[in-house]
Amino acid sequence: MESGDSSDNPQLLKVRDADNVALYHSIAERKQEKSTTPSVIVIGGGIAGVAAARALHNASFQVVLLESRDRLGGRIHTDYSFGFPVDLGASWLHGVCSQNPLAPLIGRLGLPLYCTSGDNSLLYDHDLESYALYDMDGNQVPQQLVAEVGNTFENILKEADKVRQESSEDISILHAFSIVFKRKPDLRLQGLAHMVLQWYLCRMEGWFSADADKISLKCWDQEKVLPGGHGLMVRGYLPIINTLAKGLDIRLGHRVTRIGRHYNGVEVTVEDGSTFVADAAVVAVPLGVLKAKSIEFEPKLPDWKEEAIADIGVGVLNKIVLHFDKVFWPNVEYLGVIAETSYECSYFLNLHKATGHSVLVYMSAGQLANDIEKMSDEAAVSFAYKQLKKILSDASLPIQYLVSHWGTDINSFGSYSYDIVGKPDDLYEKLSSPVDNLFFAGEATSTNHAGSVHGAFSTGLMAAEDCRMRVLEHYGVLNLFQSVMNEEASVSVPLLMSRM
Repeated sequence: MESGDSSDNPQLLKVRDADNVALYHSIAERKQEKSTTPSVIVIGGGIAGVAAARALHNASFQVVLLESRDRLGGRIHTDYSFGFPVDLGASWLHGVCSQNPLAPLIGRLGLPLYCTSGDNSLLYDHDLESYALYDMDGNQVPQQLVAEVGNTFENILKEADKVRQESSEDISILHAFSIVFKRKPDLRLQGLAHMVLQWYLCRMEGWFSADADKISLKCWDQEKVLPGGHGLMVRGYLPIINTLAKGLDIRLGHRVTRIGRHYNGVEVTVEDGSTFVADAAVVAVPLGVLKAKSIEFEPKLPDWKEEAIADIGVGVLNKIVLHFDKVFWPNVEYLGVIAETSYECSYFLNLHKATGHSVLVYMSAGQLANDIEKMSDEAAVSFAYKQLKKILSDASLPIQYLVSHWGTDINSFGSYSYDIVGKPDDLYEKLSSPVDNLFFAGEATSTNHAGSVHGAFSTGLMAAEDCRMRVLEHYGVLNLFQSVMNEEASVSVPLLMSRM
């Protein structure tokens, strides 16, 4: 690695400036005051960071976790202000199966899942019983038409794959669609059918948290989706975070501003000027925070690492949660509003079907989500309510609401990662690769399951294992037969599923 050619041998270390001299002596002096127990600082209290901290703690490391927010969870945010749990961030388990690394923990805690799809595809299945679509005048779209357009959508994607195979250059999904329509005019829909197709595209944009003109044709379907379909966490994701965090040394309200590294340790500075030193650090902050350069790295990160940070996209998906005093909508999982463009389309998740609570969740992604974030919460709720009134004229006003702001939140600057058009294939591997005694975790470092909770969880365990081996090797006590990843993986408990 570019920054670590001499880091393993202190005799070869070349101190470049006075700051590095000061850092060297600061770490050395403060580590002499501590015991010889290996130590790690975990930066970021999302599920990746908490998983890493738990694993290292279980491996008898001294671990301190620094989290900028006043809560744990990161982009997992289970809110209880309605008197019951509602997830403002991550809410699904993608891949309800024993192969999912979170399955043992979910099963052990007895957390129920509501199956919203048994399909293993990225775009969910076309189950007509799962949603009802309406036009802007409140007329329900005939289910037969919805099914026919769903089949057309799949055919368009198949033709787009042919476009991909014929070209060495990457293009966007939207560009590929335009090529398909020129080649196959019969796939270009008109009128009501065209608007239903836009709704399917809107749902696709929701999966990637980005607009179709930004989604890579080369990479859009390359994610390895676990079998078992998609399950909604009925009681929210927070119980998992709390279980992993039990007994850990966690410092909330500690926003990291600087990470200094040296061959014999790291020094981490937080916003109030306090510093923490350890043998190594696990950096588990969101990709959006790394992109914003909210944390100064000294020495700076290698060029290949900074290029990976710059070249992976971060999209936005937000929720406007509306709590009503009664249910006035049909008993389907999704209510959809069709329109001339995917930007104008809308969809609501019906939590009543899954949880029994009279809640609808308006979901927006990409540019629409960014535009809504510019509104006040009251204006955003009014916008969502107007969309609902277009399709259900007897809709009552909500009695409570919640609004997420993942794009402008300084602790996230986005929801989750996606592939930008034309970028290299190895970016996730580069982002996950360690730099000296810094180890990286989080959903955007997952090479196979980026954008998912189980992907983020796995990266926390892997970063912890890499960190354990590196630090113990430095101490000269490495045991290759001990792993920090065994505790949860060794337990096999069935998942609890329901579909009302």
